[in-house]
This record gives sequence, structure tokens and C-alpha cells, in this order.
Amino acid sequence: MGLKEKLDEDLKLAMKAKDELKLSTVRLLKNAVNNAELAKKKTFTDDEIIAVIQSAIKQRKDSIEQYSKGGRAELAAQEENEMKILQAYLPAQLSEEEVRKLVLDVIKETGAASVKEMGKVMGKLMPLVKGKADNSLVSSVVKEHLK
Repeated sequence: MGLKEKLDEDLKLAMKAKDELKLSTVRLLKNAVNNAELAKKKTFTDDEIIAVIQSAIKQRKDSIEQYSKGGRAELAAQEENEMKILQAYLPAQLSEEEVRKLVLDVIKETGAASVKEMGKVMGKLMPLVKGKADNSLVSSVVKEHLK
């Protein structure tokens, strides 16, 4: 079952269960995917849908940070709950340890020695971790190993 079908199925289940939070979150996600497809004038693959989901999660993280700074704990909590629902649609995430191992393997493979060669490392690394690890984590680990 593809991600689109999973979203449709979860939408139906949320309606039947009267789970308002999941229902609204899945609807927002489906709308985001549809809008992105209309903008690109094509039907998205699961990888492209994962990119939309990651973008939605990043928006939630930013909102949580802003609401927390503004003393709006109830709104931050709602964003946190929505983010958990969205994360369920991502593939299993790599641990920091697994990311470090991949980074070291790619650095050895590319022979990169300094931060100037970070692009070469990231170019080889990103297809391996796409959708499976937070990009900021990957970037920080690469910077840490390339000094």
C-alpha cells in the first residue's frame, strides 16, 4: 500500500473513530500533498510525499518553538501531537549512531578531508538517508567529522 492509499485509509478510520486531531492532521497533509502535486503538475511518488511530510514536520517544530517562546503551551502541545501523527508516516528513522557510521563510510569512500569537500560527502550521503534521518543531524555529523 502506497502512502496516498495509507492516508486515505487513515482518514476514513479517523472519521469513524471521531478522532478530531488525527482527522484534521491527515486532511491537512492530504491537502499539502495535493497542492504540491498541482504545483508540479504530476502525481507524487512515495519519496516525494515523504518530502512533503518532512516539510510539514519542520513547520510543526518551528511552530512549537515559537509557541513555547510566546508562552502558549496549549498550542505548542497541539503542534507536538500533530507532529507525532505526521512522524508515523515516515520510514523508520536511523539512530544517530547509524548516521555516524554512514557518514564515516561515505567520508572514507570519497576521501574527503575538509569542510570544503562537504558537498561531495552530502551528495553521496543524502540518497542513503533520504526520509530516514533528520537532514540537520546528518549535516552536523558531517561537519563534525570534516574539520
